[in-house]
Amino acid sequence: MAKIGFIGTGIMGHPMAANLQKAGHSLFLSAHHDAAPADLVAAGAVALANPQEVAQEAEFIIVMVPDTPQVDDVLFRADGIAAGIGKGKVVIDMSSISPTATKAFAAKINEKGAQYLDAPVSGGEVGAKAATLSIMVGGDADAFERALPLFQAMGKNITLVGGNGDGQTAKVANQIIVALNIQAVAEALLFAAKNGADPAKVREALMGGFASSKILEVHGERMIKGTFDPGFRISLHQKDLNLALQGAKELNINLPNTANAQQVFSTCAAIGGSNWDHSALIKGLEHMANFSIRDK
Repeated sequence: MAKIGFIGTGIMGHPMAANLQKAGHSLFLSAHHDAAPADLVAAGAVALANPQEVAQEAEFIIVMVPDTPQVDDVLFRADGIAAGIGKGKVVIDMSSISPTATKAFAAKINEKGAQYLDAPVSGGEVGAKAATLSIMVGGDADAFERALPLFQAMGKNITLVGGNGDGQTAKVANQIIVALNIQAVAEALLFAAKNGADPAKVREALMGGFASSKILEVHGERMIKGTFDPGFRISLHQKDLNLALQGAKELNINLPNTANAQQVFSTCAAIGGSNWDHSALIKGLEHMANFSIRDK
């Protein structure tokens, strides 16, 4: 069993860390930002003062924080991970951040003699709790093989996509697809309800045809019931689409539908919905239509 440092025990990170613990691995947590979760400590996790101490104790150091600046801070602050690593250690960033920044972070970590994997995930809080996350990995094949048992404790669909940065590129692509599917389902249900049909029955009918999807199944139900407690917050999806649009600018390509989905998310944020689940994109469309599919 491995000695694992885990930094970032939020909505996603907490159940991911718990699943590693259930698989028999030893956990080391950093209390530099917030107190270590009591349930993980009660089950045997060790709380240390900062990321440097975590990195000194652990063979693998996993980072699961919201955005690029937070990863930069955890890695390279004065008492950060980079100050505590050396040969034989593997740093695994499972956050969803900039592919360009990831390549720079990996180079700095490699200079310390350690290995770096970018391994963002898809599947939301449900997948994190059930250990069924899809994990997209960028980095060296030997580091990937060493870390594979850890990934298998957290997910099911685990793919080495390529070198450092390629895991993050795959995650950005994933978030484009998810956003556009959410918008497609939201527009379809809004159209159906405004035209007088029962959106729940329309969803039921569509689930048996070519339009069927996980988004229609899970998020379509959320839209109809109005259950928008976050599994994945709109603000985080906005961050991911910003990465897509920034990357598109660097690549001189146009992503018009991604830009449009981002505008609808921005409408949600403007009416107070930054912390809603991303399935609440429909509320942005409803706001513009002055009509709710749940007021029937």
